[in-house]
Amino acid sequence: MDLQISVFLLFILFTAGHSLRCYECNDPMGSCANQTIETCPVGSSQCLSTTAMTQVGDIHSKVSVKSCAPGCLNVSMNLNILKMTTSCCNTDLCNAKDNSDPSTNVPNGKKCFSCDGNSCLNIMSCSGTEDRCVKATEASGGQSIVVKGCASKSICDFASLFGVDGISCCEGNMCNGAPSVSQSFLFLCCSLLSYFLLH
Repeated sequence: MDLQISVFLLFILFTAGHSLRCYECNDPMGSCANQTIETCPVGSSQCLSTTAMTQVGDIHSKVSVKSCAPGCLNVSMNLNILKMTTSCCNTDLCNAKDNSDPSTNVPNGKKCFSCDGNSCLNIMSCSGTEDRCVKATEASGGQSIVVKGCASKSICDFASLFGVDGISCCEGNMCNGAPSVSQSFLFLCCSLLSYFLLH
């Protein structure tokens, strides 16, 4: 009996002492030069690394985030003014390396329509794991805001699994619809970015 209790207590001590550790940073300047090591709380089983870039006219912005996560999806998305990649792993300090700059990913041959604020007639080359064309629509202030671009299958699966309205994906080249015009889609892009970073 004492042997069983000793083995049980030893097992509890061993498993309690081994929590996942991930690098953590939230750098609005784009590089995680000052990252720290975080012991993940109970329920977090993945390390996350995300890089997002926005470009509106001549204004460029890059944000990098690393942290523990309860769940995570490897995703890549390019909506012309917003480019984002997220990678996930599940071993200690596996998110040490920064995600590659989304703008440097190698084209994969897929082509999709994209929007630039005035027209959705632009054709973009998808890269990396972006194997779907995506179209996202949101009504704001009586106006329909449309963004189009490239996305990885995991973003499309996530949107359909959780019933995210206004996002549709397709597999063929330039299958994301007839051209449409949008005056402003920065609001939608920021909403999409915050949704994927915070969920």
